[in-house]
Amino acid sequence: MNLLKLSWKNLSFKPWSTALSVILFALGIALISLLFLLQSQLQKNFERNLAGIDLVIGAKGSPLQPILSSMYHIDAPTGNISLQEAKPFLNPKHPLISTSIPLSMGDSYKGYRIIGTEQDFLDLYDVDVASGRIWEKNFEATIGAAVADKLGLSIGSKFASSHGFMDDADMEHDEHAFEVVGILEATGSVVDQLILVTTQSFWLVHEHEELPDSAHTDHDLRVVPKPLLEEDLSKEITSLLVKFKGRNFQALNMQRGINENTDLQAATPAIEINRVYNLMSTGEQVLTVLAFVIIFVSGLSIFISLFSSLRDRKHELALMRVMGSTPRRLFALIIIEGLTIAVVGYVLGMLLSHIGMEVFANAMQESYRYSFSGLQFLKEEGLLLVGALVLGFLAAVLPAWQASKTDISETLANV
Repeated sequence: MNLLKLSWKNLSFKPWSTALSVILFALGIALISLLFLLQSQLQKNFERNLAGIDLVIGAKGSPLQPILSSMYHIDAPTGNISLQEAKPFLNPKHPLISTSIPLSMGDSYKGYRIIGTEQDFLDLYDVDVASGRIWEKNFEATIGAAVADKLGLSIGSKFASSHGFMDDADMEHDEHAFEVVGILEATGSVVDQLILVTTQSFWLVHEHEELPDSAHTDHDLRVVPKPLLEEDLSKEITSLLVKFKGRNFQALNMQRGINENTDLQAATPAIEINRVYNLMSTGEQVLTVLAFVIIFVSGLSIFISLFSSLRDRKHELALMRVMGSTPRRLFALIIIEGLTIAVVGYVLGMLLSHIGMEVFANAMQESYRYSFSGLQFLKEEGLLLVGALVLGFLAAVLPAWQASKTDISETLANV
């Protein structure tokens, strides 16, 4: 019988002791792997959606809130700002600003956010239309790939928006219907989860004046809107996404100037996202320490299990020596048992972490419309396997050395 089969039989002879060691080992591996997966995918989602934006300008409030609501679309905005307030930053001749994209938010369709904006918004994410075309007229909509896929929308589909970000039929704007004219290619960015329309469409939906019942088919409303700066400056938008022409001293001080001298709130995405990372890192560190404690305890459990089993196996080991096994072979037998527990624990831990990630991904996608997956594998998980094997080896070294020193005559004489 080869050593691997013999090791497996020895481990299965005491299933409860072996199972405890494997479960502890698997829990530690699963927790570390899950942290790797969460950290990697959260970071990718955050960085992918930075889109080179230097500044987000909106209503007064928490500086993080306009970042989350206007860039990541996972929070409610702080409020609205008037075109009059936004006008200086929409000026195409602004000496510091190369791009300024207005956003109007507050409505959704079946939980997917409707964003009133301009076509330049697509340039931020370098996304093209997969079918149809970009929205041009009021009540035309170009939708993200995930929206089309999840809601079954296609070119020519019509839908009514709802007030707020929840799927609530009682909050529908029945007076108006949007028509899908284009579907964007999948990018993995937040654009996949959005419904894009003209800013004027957004205003028309919220006008207090009661429009005629024929508004659903009234083509007088479906016109190419005029530029925002030619509109009534008392009308409101939610925020502006700003890119600088260069990162000079004046540009870097724009945020402070806006916050101190206007009624607006300006926030720098890179700074606020780093604050989020810092907040998350504390929790990650606690969980990482906990995971390593669990793995250490599991290693100790493997050592105790193998060492204590030697007392019951002295006669067996002595007989193996009599039958021709060398001390080196006995040493290898115990080492293989330790490595077997480590490998089984690692495999079980990987299954737990990736299944857990897939469950978490479904919950996150349902709540925030962001894409996560338990089917991704990281190179760090390969290093985790190496670490698991090293720990299994170290836990088995002393019992293996003890087994290799088995005294044949003394052991058999005491039978």
